[in-house]
Amino acid sequence: MLNKSIARFAIPVVAGALVLTACGDDGGGGGGGTTYKIAYQGPLSGQNVGLGENMQNGIQLAINEANESGDYDFELEYFAADDQGSETQATAAAQSAIDDTDVMAVVGPAFSGPTNVSAPLYGQAGLAAVSTSATNPTLTEQDFGTFLRAVPNDNAQGAAMADFLAGTDGVESVVVIDDVSPYGEGLADVAEADLNDAGLSVTRQSVPADTVDYGNAARSVVESGADALIYAGYYEALAPFATRLSEAGYDGIVISGDGSNDDELINLAGGAVEGYYLTCPCTDATQEEGTQAFAERYEAEFGVAPGTYSAESYDAANMIIEQIDALHAEGGVDRQSLYEALAGAEYEGLTKSFSFDENGEFTQQAIFMYQVQDEAIGYVGAVEELVGG
Repeated sequence: MLNKSIARFAIPVVAGALVLTACGDDGGGGGGGTTYKIAYQGPLSGQNVGLGENMQNGIQLAINEANESGDYDFELEYFAADDQGSETQATAAAQSAIDDTDVMAVVGPAFSGPTNVSAPLYGQAGLAAVSTSATNPTLTEQDFGTFLRAVPNDNAQGAAMADFLAGTDGVESVVVIDDVSPYGEGLADVAEADLNDAGLSVTRQSVPADTVDYGNAARSVVESGADALIYAGYYEALAPFATRLSEAGYDGIVISGDGSNDDELINLAGGAVEGYYLTCPCTDATQEEGTQAFAERYEAEFGVAPGTYSAESYDAANMIIEQIDALHAEGGVDRQSLYEALAGAEYEGLTKSFSFDENGEFTQQAIFMYQVQDEAIGYVGAVEELVGG
């Protein structure tokens, strides 16, 4: 998911050595005061803050539990690097994590646009960036150096959308709309190609996320007579679009991706999104048996149920903690050795098994389906099971 417009910037030279060893002392840890920090880069303010807080809370819970367990002779700290989900804020966010020499790894960046800006900087600093949500397929093709994707990419998600619609009775024609972001365009490209391969009639449109009035776009969808609509973009734009679609009388199937899979979609659009389907490379931590205990601890800690990518971020943080512990036992942790350990790791998390190929790409491709019912996002299940794959 999660990929705002990619802006091309000249990459500044990053100050500092590639290998930095944690040695901070906050007065509260064991191990002679050794402190290792785990950063999160994502939207902690701005329009998509709900998605960012989901991930931040999962990471914070993993750190809290590790510190409280008594199992480690070092202290862990959380470091926030707020990029507002924007590539224009990504350099400063990444640099803030790089400049703190106690930061040993980053969970994130959350969105693909900021990842494209930040990942080269993390690579120069030897600092692992483990994203649980940046899904643009090209990110692992650019040799950023230390980028690891801990989530299926949009090749899997777009294919799942197409498989679901192709296997749904009465669906013969589909309108595919992207929000003119790399996330939206990449996801829509895959869905369009797979729908064509399945023999469905496909119309492709682009509607910018900053559109003021979605009336014309909604009327175009209704006039197309399409049986289904795929919207590849984020909830803050889908919400007003959905309202206009409802007003225009569109009654076909609507499916969107993980960028829309957040309760804020319902808060903004209300009943206009009733019945909408949402895909995600993430499971519902409150529904899956393996994550229910986590969900209870999460809600006890933060007063809300875990959201999109909360459990996956919790897993990524715990994977990092496991590798920090192993390196610490061997004499110390530095950024480059931690990246190398993570790149070769095989970690059994609550949500899935984590491992990476030689390009840092995640090796599993499961996609899950959700649906808005009674103004709540309900978990439907794995797409491959729904379509009988």
